[in-house]
Amino acid sequence: MSRFLFVVPPLVGHINPAAAVAAELASRGHELAWACADPALVRRLADETATVFTCAGPVPGDWARPADIRGPEALKFLWERFLAPLALEMAPGVEAAVTEFRPDVVVADQQALAGGLVAERLGVPWATSATTTAEFTDPLAGMPKVTEWLDGLLGELRAGIGDPSGSADPRFSPHLVLAFSTPELAGTEARLGDPIRWVGPSIASRPAAPDFPWDWLDPSRATVLVSLGTANTDVGARFLTECVTALRARTDRVQAVIADPGRTLGTPDGQDKDLLILPSVPQLPLLARVDAVVCHAGHNTVCEALWHGVPLVVAPIRDDQPVVAAQVTGAGAGVRVRFGRVTATRLGAALDAVLHEPAYRAAADRVRAAFRAAGGTRTAADHLERLAAGASLKEDQ
Repeated sequence: MSRFLFVVPPLVGHINPAAAVAAELASRGHELAWACADPALVRRLADETATVFTCAGPVPGDWARPADIRGPEALKFLWERFLAPLALEMAPGVEAAVTEFRPDVVVADQQALAGGLVAERLGVPWATSATTTAEFTDPLAGMPKVTEWLDGLLGELRAGIGDPSGSADPRFSPHLVLAFSTPELAGTEARLGDPIRWVGPSIASRPAAPDFPWDWLDPSRATVLVSLGTANTDVGARFLTECVTALRARTDRVQAVIADPGRTLGTPDGQDKDLLILPSVPQLPLLARVDAVVCHAGHNTVCEALWHGVPLVVAPIRDDQPVVAAQVTGAGAGVRVRFGRVTATRLGAALDAVLHEPAYRAAADRVRAAFRAAGGTRTAADHLERLAAGASLKEDQ
């Protein structure tokens, strides 16, 4: 039996994949603990009885990003206002967790940089949990000044909370990197080889909301799920409104479930025979019953849709989403539209394409087959067990 400490940022899309791997490890008899700035969120998503070491650090509600920034500006804002402060503030809590829990392996989310930096300094083997594949395709290629700036920031973090003599990039463990996708989606340009293991999506069953009206779904029409995730409620009103217009024009053949957590549509939650608008939906079980997804190209939503072989219309907003959207279109599994400028007419045409042109579903099915063959949570747990047992990377192949 081994001990694993999961170090995660207070973000749903990063905790859910780790929670699925943690559950698999727990089923094999291993001991688990967590370090996070939001213990309640970890317990809600992973295990209500989980051992969670509280860390300081900003949570999403503590900082607001201007809605109109994109590209390098948005990247700089994310690192300066969230990721770097999170690393610095989490570090004492992570060190206390390592000292008290004495893990055999630290599993550090790629955006919880304190996990890798503190583990390296304390001499504990650590693995990277990469819940998005954006970093595997060199998104800063062609932007040398941005690369230089980011390298400097990472160097400052190492000097402040890590081992100044160390050399590992805290986003990529030299021991093991769990990439929760496959090259069939990430593309031929994605990084391969040691220490990266492409394990496919980390997906575990989640309880469906007991009050979801499953009998509302009409099997005679195609069903579309529209979701912008939980972190984009500040910018989604116009896009969702255009979605509603496009969908209303197709109600003879399409029905839609729309997730509107911020109630940006300005209408009460509810349903008619064509549209079901709710603040939250049981996404995983719902994806097994839909024909297309319209989303922001969030990595988890994309992977969960393709896990079910569902093609997508992707409208990236910021952060890693443009990279993930490019991966979807590169794989042939969806159509990309411009989030800030798309019209109902363009959205409707994109929906018609993914619903009625067979090539998109065929491509989504190819990615689905690759995802399922990769092994997901079981394969990730296998690699972590070998790391805890001291296996070399070559033995882990």
